[in-house]
Amino acid sequence: MTTIALIGAGGKMGCRITDNLRKGTDPVYYVEISERGLANLAERGLAATPQADAVPNADVVVLAIPDVAIGNVSESVVPAMKTGAMLIVLDPAAAYLGKLPKREDVAYFVTHPCHPPVFNDETTPEAKRDFFGGVAAKQAIVCALMQGPEAQYAVGEAVAQAMYAPILRTHRITVEQMAMLEPTMAETISSTMVTVLGEAMDEAVKRGVPYEAAKDFMLGHINVQLAIVFEKTNPFSDACLVAIEYGKKAMLKDNWKDLYDPDRVYDQIDVMLHPEKLPAKLESL
Repeated sequence: MTTIALIGAGGKMGCRITDNLRKGTDPVYYVEISERGLANLAERGLAATPQADAVPNADVVVLAIPDVAIGNVSESVVPAMKTGAMLIVLDPAAAYLGKLPKREDVAYFVTHPCHPPVFNDETTPEAKRDFFGGVAAKQAIVCALMQGPEAQYAVGEAVAQAMYAPILRTHRITVEQMAMLEPTMAETISSTMVTVLGEAMDEAVKRGVPYEAAKDFMLGHINVQLAIVFEKTNPFSDACLVAIEYGKKAMLKDNWKDLYDPDRVYDQIDVMLHPEKLPAKLESL
């Protein structure tokens, strides 16, 4: 049995984790202080436990709170943890920036969901509409043991699998690799590209194409394009390859892959945790 303290149990992500942990047999302390969060727990028939009571008795403490709050909250949580316990954070940002307190006798574990893949074998309507994951659709997860005995990895992985269930598969990587995946790959690059796709469709509509026609055309082509690139189906046509080169030259900087350089990864995370820095950062690009 692993005793878990879930900090932020009634929040947006916390409720997802709460719903899944309730299905297991491990004892869980649900820690919450916000009025809305307490109401969310009450709706589930749960009562909150004060942080001061929960953390010292937990084998694993999970911070289901916004990235910008992890530094401050961990300063009060980590000193209260018992020796040998584990702190789990759900995003690499704070860990990568060194925002977690120094304490060598506790383990640090970082995990993040991959979310249900575009190409899947889901058959139920509920699973097909579970885009985020953790409810009905299977998803992969990534995990990293940042510090602590090797045996602690299995403990963290088991808790992560319970939090994000149902699980497709689990990947063990490093915190540095996770930071390349998020924010760099999944947010700085991929979310930007998807946002541009939406803007491209809106522009076509603005110029006279009927909305439903533009949407069907865009989503259908995205499906084929993703299959070509990630499932290695039939290749792009010769004419499309020419259009791709034209598009790259018109839309992308030649050095865009430098976003993966460690200093650029650090910069992206830093500005996400400190958005007031964004104007100056954009000026320097």
